[in-house]
Amino acid sequence: MMGYRFWVIGLTALLLAGCGGQAPQRPSQRMGQAPQVDSAQLALMEMNMRLAEAADQQVLQAVQAQEESYALYEGQVWMHISEHGDTQRDNLKNGDLCSVHMQVYTLDEKLLVDSEGSYHIGKGELPRGVDANIPELYPGAKVRMYVPWYMAYGLQGTEHIPPYENVIIDLELR
Repeated sequence: MMGYRFWVIGLTALLLAGCGGQAPQRPSQRMGQAPQVDSAQLALMEMNMRLAEAADQQVLQAVQAQEESYALYEGQVWMHISEHGDTQRDNLKNGDLCSVHMQVYTLDEKLLVDSEGSYHIGKGELPRGVDANIPELYPGAKVRMYVPWYMAYGLQGTEHIPPYENVIIDLELR
C-alpha cells in the first residue's frame, strides 16, 4: 500500500512540474525587444501620404485657374459660395436633416454623379469634406467645392467615382 501512495505522489509531482513552465511568447512580446514593424503597412501609409500631398497640389492648381475667389476650409477643401442662402435662419448643424442636390465632377469638369437626397449632417452620409463644411452654410446655399480624394470618396471610390479621384462638388442645400 505504501508503494502505491509513493507512486501516486511521484506521478502527481511529475505532472505538476511539467505543466509549471512559462508558455512561449509571441516574438513581438519578448521582453527587451522592440515590437516588429509591419513594413508593408508603413510603405502603404507613406505612399498614401505622398498621394495626398500630390492631390493637394492638383486641387490648388485647379482652384488657382478659376476666376472666382475660393477660400480654404476644413480638410483642405476649397469652397466658393455663390449664394449664401437664408442667413436669417441658423446655420446647419450636425444631426440636421438636409435636402441636398449634389453634382460631382472630375477636375476637368466631367460629370460623374448628379444626385438629390436627404442626408443627416455629420453622420457620414456625405463625403467627409462636404460633411465637415456644411455647418458653415445656411439652408438655400449654393457652393462649389474642390475636394481632394482623401476628403471625397477616398481610396475605395464608388460605383461611379474612381478611387483616388480629386473632385469638384456643386451643392445646393434645400
